[in-house]
Amino acid sequence: MKLHQLQALIAVADGGGIRAAARILGLSQAAVTRALRELEEEQRLPLLIRHAGGARLTDCGQVLLPRARQIAAQLDSAEQELAALRGEGAQTLCIGITPWLGQTLLGRVLQEFREELPTVQLEIYEGLQAVILPLLRSGRMQFALGPASILPGAEFTHQTLADYRMRVVARHAHPFAQARSLAQLREQEWAMNFVPERYDEAVGELFGGKGLQVSRERIVCAHSAGMLSSLIVDAGLLGYAPEPMMLCEPLRSGACAVPLEDRLPTGDISIIRLRDQGLDATSRQFISCLQRVLKDNRRRRDTVGQRLAQMVTLRF
Repeated sequence: MKLHQLQALIAVADGGGIRAAARILGLSQAAVTRALRELEEEQRLPLLIRHAGGARLTDCGQVLLPRARQIAAQLDSAEQELAALRGEGAQTLCIGITPWLGQTLLGRVLQEFREELPTVQLEIYEGLQAVILPLLRSGRMQFALGPASILPGAEFTHQTLADYRMRVVARHAHPFAQARSLAQLREQEWAMNFVPERYDEAVGELFGGKGLQVSRERIVCAHSAGMLSSLIVDAGLLGYAPEPMMLCEPLRSGACAVPLEDRLPTGDISIIRLRDQGLDATSRQFISCLQRVLKDNRRRRDTVGQRLAQMVTLRF
């Protein structure tokens, strides 16, 4: 396989046809067609289906596409690093950040990072799994900072930076805000964040160890931290969230942790990346800034910093 062949495959997938792919790549349609035909002949598999409106990838092509994106992204990253060493161009860094980290420490991390690498172009996603995993798989995102407890399969690797407690959360006026056991709460309405295909693991993490079952229709899957918080504070659903989320609005002023006697699982914040994709120098610098800020948090005098230091146990 050659790079220009993989780039042609990616362009067809993104553009929906040979003509659009040629426009994306700045090549002739004949050149794109030739590259794809050579790739199909080399692999002895059909990768493309042509139709009246353009072209689409076959099942074989769809299998190859994520790897093609990873290869192209890694080559682009290597070119950026080498250009930076020559003093040319602007480096980019695309990362995912778990919501509570984004709302508590990210500002200080970013200030330190900017002082050391002021020319890097940053792209930051709120790091819920349904959002970050496809970006990590494609190679577009260098790494994510979030929980690694239910990562799918063996395609990802992680390094744990810190642990924290998970908490059941309710708005102050909730009738079960002072409940003592999960058994009291199983008939309530819940808001949780999980990847839909991993529903059993996500719900089992909270209820499975207690031998409890909760009807699926009682659980709303919220795909953003803002939505999750709103469902807890405004709609009165119970939530299941990292304890540091209690430092973020609207939970900080509108909700409380339910004082359960049940032992709840521990969460983590980890550096998550593709197993076969190393961290470049820019990524390592960002992580170094984060580690310094996490350590410095124990010496801060502000209330949020002190509370966060109490909630998070460092693992580095």
